[in-house]
Amino acid sequence: MGAGACGGRPLAGAARYGLLALLLVVSAPLGLQAAEPGDGCGHFVTYQDSGTMTSKNYPGTYPNHTVCEKTISVPKGKRLILRLGDLDIESQTCASDYLLFTSSSHQYGPYCGSMTVPKELLLNTSEVTVRFESGSHISGRGFLLTYASSDHPDLITCLERANHYMKTEYSKFCPAGCRDIAGDISGNVVDGYRDTSLLCKAAIHAGIIADELGGQISVHQRKGLSRYEGILANGVLSRDGSLSDKRFLFTSNGCTRSLSLEPDRQIRASSSWQWVNETGDQVHWSPGQARLQDQGPSWASADSLKNHKQREWLEIDLGEKKKITGIRTAGSTQSNFNFYVKSFVMSFKNNNSKWRTYKGIVNNGEKVFQGNSNFRDPVRNNFIPPIVARYVRVVPQTWHQRIALKVELIGCQITQGNDSMVWRKTSSDTVGSTKGEAIPSEEIPKGINVTTVALPLALLALLVAGMGLFAALRKRKKKGSPYGSATAQKTDCWKQIKYPFARHQSAEFTISYDNEKEMTQKLDLITSDMAGS
Repeated sequence: MGAGACGGRPLAGAARYGLLALLLVVSAPLGLQAAEPGDGCGHFVTYQDSGTMTSKNYPGTYPNHTVCEKTISVPKGKRLILRLGDLDIESQTCASDYLLFTSSSHQYGPYCGSMTVPKELLLNTSEVTVRFESGSHISGRGFLLTYASSDHPDLITCLERANHYMKTEYSKFCPAGCRDIAGDISGNVVDGYRDTSLLCKAAIHAGIIADELGGQISVHQRKGLSRYEGILANGVLSRDGSLSDKRFLFTSNGCTRSLSLEPDRQIRASSSWQWVNETGDQVHWSPGQARLQDQGPSWASADSLKNHKQREWLEIDLGEKKKITGIRTAGSTQSNFNFYVKSFVMSFKNNNSKWRTYKGIVNNGEKVFQGNSNFRDPVRNNFIPPIVARYVRVVPQTWHQRIALKVELIGCQITQGNDSMVWRKTSSDTVGSTKGEAIPSEEIPKGINVTTVALPLALLALLVAGMGLFAALRKRKKKGSPYGSATAQKTDCWKQIKYPFARHQSAEFTISYDNEKEMTQKLDLITSDMAGS
């Protein structure tokens, strides 16, 4: 019986492979016509209580025979607000091209063609499935949708412009994900933005909100300018703009001034470039030349592009712990030296603590900032949440020809009320509330973390129990075979089971022991990281 069971495995395997091949042959023609849910989706960015979603190729023509299906949600207990910024579907009957919203108890739509579509839907649920389907068509942009929880009744879409509003002062909520939506902005955070600019995209450019989070914005309308100067900031390129009747500015937290630096005392680097010019003079691109406001060449690293064996860095000592909300960078600023840093990360620390890397909020990974695109024009990046530290380092990741930097830190002194080391979860009843994680900063914890103590004790108890079980099994094995009679063990089936099973049991104990050490090391790392927090 045992031999028969073992001998039957190859036949069963062959039957399974044959059936799989038959299914693939039968379903292949159907696969050419059926669209996978999601292949018609375009831009999609979501956070805890807001997000943005578009059809594929938006604002270009959406593709034929596609389906986009996504489930979006906000925290339980909240109602979901949907706002359609744009809907352009060719079909007039919604038979093959349509947009549909479905919850557990209601259906909204389908919507298509020239039918009247509500600009906003306030649903009696916290979750809805969005389905966009297309058949054969010639034109149509598809859709752009934003959503948020009922905490944000003043939600707007990524397509709203300042000239859509008549009030001189107003407040709106921008969803996550507006940075990469097509549409121009003109101006900058200092002089203001042309009133034809997209509001949420301008707010990201100004450093008022982060694209991955969204947030509340407060806008002030003012008399327009004859010309608007555009710059690159926070991954958004603002274009130069012409005369307009009105412009708008954002209300900020006031922590936006330049932090003064002493070049000889506060700035140092991993290396610096020295060379001899045609007249025999030695030229030194030292760290002291890294201040953005200073004329002349910048700091440059000693190594050439191909010889970097370790990370180069430029370090700034602010003298005391300060709140740093942004940084402006430039390249060499010299036309005959086309050097600049294209991307970088930030590290920071305080007295007697370890260096830590600034991380993103959503994915908690090392955040890489977009740097300069030429040797001349400054670029600004904001830190949301801010860095609270005394020492900071700019660590270049990619560069053009040679690492060269001029920098200016933006921020303010720490005062009572703005020195919070933790980005606390705000009340769910607060309009504009945002849930988040720890602010990048350094602070010694004031108490013992219960998890840090409990986890090692629990793991130790499991280890002792495992050792006891292992000892009992070995003792039992000495008294007799746990696998049956000697005759049974001579069959092929028992041979297949016995030895791998014995090895697996031993390996399992060894793995558990290694994991115990590994977990202890991880806990030590977490504990040391928290001690540096």
